[in-house]
Amino acid sequence: MNSRLFKYLQILALSSAGATIYLIPYIRYVFYDYQIAAMDISNQQIGLLTTIYTVGTTLLMIPGGILADKSSTKRCIILSLLSTSILTFIYAFNMGYGISLAIWFLLSFSTVFVFLGALMKTIRLIGGEKEQGFMYGLYYMGNGLFGAAINGIAVWVLGFSDDMSQQFFYVVMIYGISTTVAAAVVWFLIKEDREASRNLVTNNFDSSQIVVLLKSPVLWIFSVIIFAAFMIFSSNVYFTPYLTDIYGVSPEQSGILTIFRTYVFYILAPVSGLIADKVFKSTSRWFVVLFAILALLYTGVIYMPENASSTMVSLYSLLPGIFSLSLYGIVFSIASETKIPASLMATAAGIASVIGFSPDLFSATLFGHWLDLDKALGYHNIFLTLALVSVLGMIASFTISARARKLALQVSH
Repeated sequence: MNSRLFKYLQILALSSAGATIYLIPYIRYVFYDYQIAAMDISNQQIGLLTTIYTVGTTLLMIPGGILADKSSTKRCIILSLLSTSILTFIYAFNMGYGISLAIWFLLSFSTVFVFLGALMKTIRLIGGEKEQGFMYGLYYMGNGLFGAAINGIAVWVLGFSDDMSQQFFYVVMIYGISTTVAAAVVWFLIKEDREASRNLVTNNFDSSQIVVLLKSPVLWIFSVIIFAAFMIFSSNVYFTPYLTDIYGVSPEQSGILTIFRTYVFYILAPVSGLIADKVFKSTSRWFVVLFAILALLYTGVIYMPENASSTMVSLYSLLPGIFSLSLYGIVFSIASETKIPASLMATAAGIASVIGFSPDLFSATLFGHWLDLDKALGYHNIFLTLALVSVLGMIASFTISARARKLALQVSH
């Protein structure tokens, strides 16, 4: 098989893994109202599931990244997928809130511990240093297409019952099957690490280099960019209840729009990667533009009149999805611009992700609390927060860009 075609197939195999493994911990993204109905819980309680999940992931990301750098990343990915399948099937038949809290905590082991670092390192090893934006973009495009297809099937099976609890059960079962299938795909298509590493010259892993990473300011700025990109991406879910609560859009229609905002628009990620690689010749410069656009879009939501057409607001809600997925879909490609060694990519991803994915520690619970108190004011506060986070991401991206230009000038002289 053509080596380039095989590289793309491997990336898509990893896409199937990344798309399916996070379906269950973030099932509220598409089936927010259904999960609340099936479990008979409040907005704050559904947020607490995400919080307990993130407590686990925060504790596990750094040791998981170190372990992934020392292990077969292929085996790490497969074990993670199969473990997630088991937990998903347990949840399908046991949706009590107490056991669900335990399941969401265990999901942090199965979906993040060695999985995230192994996944990001494998993508970087498959692609060359000059095509990182495109490779990560291709990965997230596949991620989005697989996620959209699986959720499309999940939305379709809702028609098999009129009871929201039964409908939600069907959705969870489909999620469990999908991670099992993804494990088989990875098994057949991904090379062992020692073979993939021949595509990129790397240094041997040296644990003493972790100290160097921790002392590097650029790693922490990288973490802030992930933080901003992830918080924006993950919080787009609030457009789902926003459209139903404020503008009377049906849960089914709002769910379909969420699939576009959360998955389908990932098809733009390779285009975004090419823009970063070929047009701006810098991921960080492209991020400055994307964050600025998002800040303006969320400000626009804040000032949206309540008597606006539901169709117009629904279409407008797709715009943050387009630009946030163009951003989040290539966020890890900025690692090469920070000059983090590929041999330490899993460890760096683990360290950066502690801060980068920390919004799930507080945002879901906080936003849910705001909505339980006052929905109109709650949505105002949510979108104002996202506008401010976009500004934070813009500043961090500009800092990385300025540093990269300074290093380039030093090398040229």
